[in-house]
Amino acid sequence: MPSNKTLTDVVMPQLAESLVSATIGKWLKKPGDPVEQYEPICEVITDKVNAEIPSTLDGVMGEILAEEGQEIQVGTVICRIETASAAATPEGQSASSAVTQEASEAAPAGDQSQRSRYSPAVQTLAAEHGLDLRQIQGTGLGGRITRKDVLAYLEKGGQPAALTASQAPVQPAAPSPVHGGIQAEMSRAAAEPVRHSGLHLTETPRIPTIEVEGDRSEYFIDVTPVRNTIAKNMRQSVSEIPHGWMMIEVDVTNLVQLRNKLKHDFMKKEGVNLTYLAFLLKAVVGAIKDYPIMNSVWAVDKIIVKRDINISLAVGTEDSVLTPVIKKADQKNIAGLAREIEELASKVRSGKLKLEDMQGGTFTVNNTGSFGSILSQPIINYPQAAILTFESIVKKPVVINDMIGVRSMANICLSLDHRILDGVICGRFMQRVKDNMESYNLETQVY
Repeated sequence: MPSNKTLTDVVMPQLAESLVSATIGKWLKKPGDPVEQYEPICEVITDKVNAEIPSTLDGVMGEILAEEGQEIQVGTVICRIETASAAATPEGQSASSAVTQEASEAAPAGDQSQRSRYSPAVQTLAAEHGLDLRQIQGTGLGGRITRKDVLAYLEKGGQPAALTASQAPVQPAAPSPVHGGIQAEMSRAAAEPVRHSGLHLTETPRIPTIEVEGDRSEYFIDVTPVRNTIAKNMRQSVSEIPHGWMMIEVDVTNLVQLRNKLKHDFMKKEGVNLTYLAFLLKAVVGAIKDYPIMNSVWAVDKIIVKRDINISLAVGTEDSVLTPVIKKADQKNIAGLAREIEELASKVRSGKLKLEDMQGGTFTVNNTGSFGSILSQPIINYPQAAILTFESIVKKPVVINDMIGVRSMANICLSLDHRILDGVICGRFMQRVKDNMESYNLETQVY
């Protein structure tokens, strides 16, 4: 009797142009689980960011050929998905509806561990229709919402989030459209106590895998793929780039007064914080325009100067550091930079960064002052030419016109690639950043 099932290979996709391999982080489906088109089947870890691989069709999870933690080359088969022919399903019922029914039956009523995790397809669909994903019942693994759950909700007359808000006054209102499909995750995260300072947002740290020695005098922590990638990049940067370092002190008293004047109205109007980092980025971008050699990379027999100014932001959590990128930062005003900072920080917090969010950076800025640092020596984000850190703002006695006054002061530190940059050009660059920061006053416009 001929088989009514067809096996379809799923291969490791090329998630980015330069990507040749990725590591399987976690399988979200087990053999025998129903799978919907666009539904994530596994998480992968790359050099830059974690991502999810979606299914390309409806069916049932078949054989898994790649283990968790295994590095897989692009184009290699990682699993197979079984699809049933039309003849194999009962009369009047399509194959996809049969799978949906199986998924509904398979989802444990009490398991909601994946309830707040949304695939890109679900986020996009929810954003298009203005839906609040908290209102939708998930039938996927761990209560996860699938694309078909959203479609079924719409077919039943589901209302946009703005119309259902009055029915659920205990829940926060839907955020602005700039947050797109991650609105539910952000609202959930905002309701939970999250320790953070400025851009350095954090979450409850994952419990490491520990092997306790017999005498309990030491223990081992498994090196995660993300930590291994950080180690490799840092080692490459330090071993290949001759690092230089310098620091300059900046009087930001006027900036503090300006931000205090604007921050409350800005929050009401934009729904995001107006941070010091936005003003710093504007000052740095202006200085790079005057000294474009800062926006370059070493290429052995030549120096490549980048025309676009794409600022990488070093965003730290308790177990990793990511560098999402603000593209063409020189074309944005202070308000636009503040919105970009908030959006990238929210993506980091909710684990929604995409590969394109991490690519193309030409100069890195780190807000080390957000956790109290007053002096730091950062490692350059390879292969860029420099990295700048903004330290804590501290009130100090300062001599002004032979008189002592209390001023808000901050240190700005720069690590530089001494193959490309020298003290003279970097000193002038830092002085220009200082001048730009000290030029802010109560009349400065953020739009």
